Amino acid sequence: MKKLGDRLLHRFTAGHHSSERTDQGTSGFRHRQDLRMPPVRLQIHDRYVVMDNGILQVTLSKPGGIITGIMYNGIDNVLEVRNKETNRGYWDLHWNEIGGKGIFDVISGVTFRVIVETEEQVEISFVRTWVPSLEGKYIPLNIDKRFIMLRGSSGVYTYGVYEHLREWPGFELGETRIAFKLRKDKFHYMAMADERRRIMPFPDDLCKERCQTLDYQEASLLTAPCDPHLQGEVDDKYQYSCENNDLRVHGWISFDPPVGFWQITPSNEFRSGGPLKQNLTSHVGPTTLAVFHSTHYAGKTMMPRFECGEPWKKVYGPVFIYLNSTPNRDESLGLWDDAKIKMMAEVESWPYSFVSSEDFPKSEERGNARGRLLIRDRFVSNELISAGGAYVGLAPPGDPGSWQIECKGYQFWAIADEAGYFSIENVRPGDYNLYAWVPGFIGDYRNDTIVSVTSGCKIEMGDIVYEPPRDGPTLWEIGFPDRKASEFFIPDPDPTLVNRALVHPQDRFRQYGLWKRYTDLYPNDDLVYTIGVSDYRRDWFFAQVPRKKGDVHEGTTWQIRFKLQNIDQKANYKLRVAIASATLAELQVRVNDAEANRPLFTTGLIGRDNSIARHGVHGVYMLYTVNIPGNRFVQGDNTIFLKQPRCNGPFQGIMYDYIRLEGTS
Repeated sequence: MKKLGDRLLHRFTAGHHSSERTDQGTSGFRHRQDLRMPPVRLQIHDRYVVMDNGILQVTLSKPGGIITGIMYNGIDNVLEVRNKETNRGYWDLHWNEIGGKGIFDVISGVTFRVIVETEEQVEISFVRTWVPSLEGKYIPLNIDKRFIMLRGSSGVYTYGVYEHLREWPGFELGETRIAFKLRKDKFHYMAMADERRRIMPFPDDLCKERCQTLDYQEASLLTAPCDPHLQGEVDDKYQYSCENNDLRVHGWISFDPPVGFWQITPSNEFRSGGPLKQNLTSHVGPTTLAVFHSTHYAGKTMMPRFECGEPWKKVYGPVFIYLNSTPNRDESLGLWDDAKIKMMAEVESWPYSFVSSEDFPKSEERGNARGRLLIRDRFVSNELISAGGAYVGLAPPGDPGSWQIECKGYQFWAIADEAGYFSIENVRPGDYNLYAWVPGFIGDYRNDTIVSVTSGCKIEMGDIVYEPPRDGPTLWEIGFPDRKASEFFIPDPDPTLVNRALVHPQDRFRQYGLWKRYTDLYPNDDLVYTIGVSDYRRDWFFAQVPRKKGDVHEGTTWQIRFKLQNIDQKANYKLRVAIASATLAELQVRVNDAEANRPLFTTGLIGRDNSIARHGVHGVYMLYTVNIPGNRFVQGDNTIFLKQPRCNGPFQGIMYDYIRLEGTS
């Protein structure tokens, strides 16, 4: 194992620091989409079904629909052959009866049928049908898992149709996804972003003899890894989480033979929580996930509850499992570049024309909506402002901002150009609200008019004006409103708890244990920020967390000091507090009296997104407005105290997005 680790690290170092010949595109890699390739063949046996197109061969259990084997490029099975067949490639979910305990379920079909069988395409179905005798044992859903193989295609597509009938009992759905467990003797290099790719620890490195478990189970300090070059590093699967908006392709590379295994998600329409929702990707195992719905970085607010009497149907996917290879081992790392190119081709092909389910509308059966978003903020400009870079989306009807915890329906998003024009394409027929948020401005926009999308429609929405919350001129502000805390001070990690793959500035916040650094930097007194003197990039810690004192934690109180003149004692001032994340926290606001028994404002207990522990700089966005009577201020020096008193553990806290004090209008 040690020699293998040395060999892999040498290849990684040599390839990572040299040109990867991306100028050659995919010419050196085996896309294998030649139409002269052999036809697709389907073999049906007693206990297995095999799809074979001459490029790869996929074996599934029958009637369970569990992927037990994928043969490709000389590897008899890229999946972990030492695992049970039910623990190689599978759909799963986590659910509970209303008020009941959570149940983990690997979805196994009970009936098998062939949907399409031609030389160009095979589509097969594995269905699990719910009946009342299964109550309490299985989630009350009909689940149809589909798999598609195309001629000349170096991969396999999969999607699922979930349906809850009106008369069935209620339930809550915590998570559903697809998981692949790859061969640990082959796949050692993981890639999920250009800046986050590396030789990964072996799964054996996470056993107690080779690592030390840190503050929670998923985080481990490698003390005696198989690859000695990883000695002293931290491994944590949450360090490789990613926002839906950027989570298009990730996977693994084998160096011997040089083969890539990639999970490609061509659309976010079926994912819960909109474009900013964060999900797991690939991690030590080697494991690759396609997460459709989870409560990570959101908490129970993201867990949909389905009542008896509530019919529901949703299609998750299709996603594409892509395999590629190169005859030249020196170009192994280039398989990642090829996978990104393939991902772009899949995105351009969405919605797929070859999906057979009537629940998946084709391109001509969908609609488009376009318009222009403008901003009216008279304290910034007397003219309307173009909402350049705005996120504009159609999502199920709800309150402003409800899209970020919406998980029953579909969402469709676009980013506006510099002039504020947006075009939302390939929208499924249905009723939606138009939502938006704009970097540089606080709050959430929702258009009150229901947008009814019909087959083939082209909706012209014209100019739409968003008026962000604002009652007066800006007296001072801290941060930049973008729903994240990434612009604030992110400390260096403890040098003994570093993941060396996260060296890029944009990934600093993903290092383990940064919450502990607050106590290191502020061992006795809390943060004090002085308007006009302090710089939020240097002087505002990215998370307000408890301070550790011995074996216990204590709440913290931050101060914002500023000067005011010409105060209107009879008017109200507005303090806008935009929160990027909160975990079992509370924000209390006091003005010029830190010891006042009753705060001027409190949020009460808020947030369960756990983003501090899981290396995220945002979770569920919240915006609060605090009315401050003018008579609370004094001429000259003033202080606003932000107290976070909850301190039962190290991860309770708040990450701010932006704070602004507004004067009277």
